[in-house]
Amino acid sequence: MDHRSKLFSIKDIYNLDPTDDLFVTAMRENCRFQYDNCADYKKILDGEGFDPDSLKTMDDLADLPFIPTLIFKKRRLFAMSQKRMLWKPTSSGTSGSYSKIGLEFSALTNALKMVLRVTPKRGVLSLRPCNYIVFGYKPNRHNKTAVAKTAFGTTLLAPALSRTYALLYRNGKYEPDLEGVIKAILKYSKRKAPLRFMGFPSYTFFVLKMMEERGLKVQLPKGSKIMMGGGWKQFYTEEVDKSVFYDLVNRVLGVKDSDIVEFFGAVEHPILYCDCPNHHFHVPVYSRILIRDIHTLKPVSNGTPGLINLMSPMVKATPILSVMTDDLGILHDGKECGCGQSSPYLEILGRVGLKDIKTCAAGAAELLNSGGKT
Repeated sequence: MDHRSKLFSIKDIYNLDPTDDLFVTAMRENCRFQYDNCADYKKILDGEGFDPDSLKTMDDLADLPFIPTLIFKKRRLFAMSQKRMLWKPTSSGTSGSYSKIGLEFSALTNALKMVLRVTPKRGVLSLRPCNYIVFGYKPNRHNKTAVAKTAFGTTLLAPALSRTYALLYRNGKYEPDLEGVIKAILKYSKRKAPLRFMGFPSYTFFVLKMMEERGLKVQLPKGSKIMMGGGWKQFYTEEVDKSVFYDLVNRVLGVKDSDIVEFFGAVEHPILYCDCPNHHFHVPVYSRILIRDIHTLKPVSNGTPGLINLMSPMVKATPILSVMTDDLGILHDGKECGCGQSSPYLEILGRVGLKDIKTCAAGAAELLNSGGKT
């Protein structure tokens, strides 16, 4: 078993310190593989004067050149033949361009191990059949986005009796069917089987507001879960505080805070982050997170806001072992949470402006175009 597989086989997934050496070794091996097999990645590392073999300690991870997610939206970077990639998901492309990455068999195997370790922590892995309301895209052969695939995959965490989708493919495009979703909620709230919500929090919020404004309140069956992931996307200006959201869920659906579960992830960083009972995203052993100053890009201490740099050795087909998102966040010490998990947790503050994203991505783009050091 290689070091990457050992990392994804660890059972105590929120106890980071004992896994530091293993994580660094897996990152070094992945970095060497990317360097030897992806010409564009080699250009970036050579341009920054970085040697993959210099990754020896956790502190060295800060020196590993990151790739901004914006670069993946403009350029395809692969370290192996696409024939070897069993899955090639894309980002949602709400800005007009989208990322496309590849996952090989070993990456998917590690992903399965991760899901089976993470999801039981919040009780979402169950053998009890339930009905699903999916606040996302109904599967269609034209839709290759990761968010659509993962939303459907979440409906496999408990046997599905039915699936009702909020976004339906009609006349060559997706259109929201919120009225159909409301009818389904009223229907399945009267059944004995649990009802599970999954998908974009924005559409979940819009539907619940519509129901409350119409005086429609229900009590979902025991065991029901409200699961959310994918972010607010183009509706980010309408995002509300979690406490406001959770109060609305309780008023309209009768679901308590303990049965609301949130997920976080990105197509360029396919690690599953599941919130704890206090609704914080603790860092699992499969990844590490650095917060970087928005101006200097130097790592900042815990408790300080900055750009989110995500790292993981999970995938070999695409050089995504260190990516810089366009999100602002804060990494907090685990002890501040109070849930009992020792690993740090990530607070996502929101997205930075396009100008800042382009500035952050400029260095990598120039290296790719020139092949030299900037």
